[in-house]
Amino acid sequence: MKGHIRKRGKSWAVVVELGRDSSGKRRQKWFIVDGTKAEAQAELARILHEMNTGLYAEPERLTVADYLKRWLTDYAKSNCSVRTYERYEELLEGYVVPRIGHLALTKLRPLHIQEMEASLLASGRQRRLEGKPEGLSARTVLHVHRVLRTALQQAVRWQLLVRNPADAVRPPRPTKPEIRVLDEAEMAVLLTAARDTRLYVPVLVALTTGLRRGELLGLRWQDVDGETLRVAQTLVVTEDGLVFKPPKTCKSRRAVAMPQVTVEALKEHRRLQAEERLRLGQVWQDYDLVSPALDGRPWHPATFTCSFRDLCRRAGLQLRFYDLRHSHGAALLRSGVHPKIVSERLGHSTIGLTLDTYSHLLLDMQKQVANLIDESLRNVLGGEE
Repeated sequence: MKGHIRKRGKSWAVVVELGRDSSGKRRQKWFIVDGTKAEAQAELARILHEMNTGLYAEPERLTVADYLKRWLTDYAKSNCSVRTYERYEELLEGYVVPRIGHLALTKLRPLHIQEMEASLLASGRQRRLEGKPEGLSARTVLHVHRVLRTALQQAVRWQLLVRNPADAVRPPRPTKPEIRVLDEAEMAVLLTAARDTRLYVPVLVALTTGLRRGELLGLRWQDVDGETLRVAQTLVVTEDGLVFKPPKTCKSRRAVAMPQVTVEALKEHRRLQAEERLRLGQVWQDYDLVSPALDGRPWHPATFTCSFRDLCRRAGLQLRFYDLRHSHGAALLRSGVHPKIVSERLGHSTIGLTLDTYSHLLLDMQKQVANLIDESLRNVLGGEE
């Protein structure tokens, strides 16, 4: 196959030569690219490669399932993290393809997507034990909608669709989960129960720094410098096993100052860990981790969570590990720390996310301010009488 590009107004035409038909008439296929000359040349190279290797599919014959598979392979795999790619693949192949994958991509309409999402809410998966259908949560269906919309938007850019049918679909609105925040008494109960266990240091670090589970399990001794720790990597679970990767955003890559109680606990923990390394000898696998598994290797997040649940059960508490992070953020705000500082410590992408997450706490703080203003004005008014 051969081809060329030519200027057409503000756009570029990609022309592919298809040879001649039985009557000797020249056959061509045209594609319009709204972009630069370099983008048109890249599109020509892509189309020629697909035609020469048999991968090209006419848009009229391309199904939703075929397109989503191509999008995952050609776009998502190289533009997303491993875990994000696997989650996209799980959502699309598990929920979208079985319901609308047979439709031609160009025939996909908003009603198809709306009906699919309603079906997911009503009976999106099978119960593990009874085998009966049950609905997906509104939050999961919202994730499905967002991934599908992103994939279809790329189809618009690739000129396989004129418009994105998902834009006209209203996804479900999940209810915002209530944040569980520990009070000082509960913190004391949890830390007392964790003392003399392998969970004491992870729990203490989470309560005093707000690190996420993956950040904490990926924390290395080289990232701990005196009274500061650096979040430089996170531990994630992929289909290929446990993987260390950089934090997703630049705001997540941060330095966090530690209170003295945490600094002292880490020093003692490092001394005990050194003794454990000597005792185990060659059995110990040195990953330089602050909170590793028993043999020094990464502590699997699922195993870690199970251990934490057992600890909470023994302590008589109902908690998620993520609640420790929320407790840290809430404690800072209640102490009058500026939301910008709280946002930086938690590694939030924006201060708006911090304010939205802890909006109920800010409302309580506003009530306190209103009471102070009321008391002050009453004193002033009373003094004038």
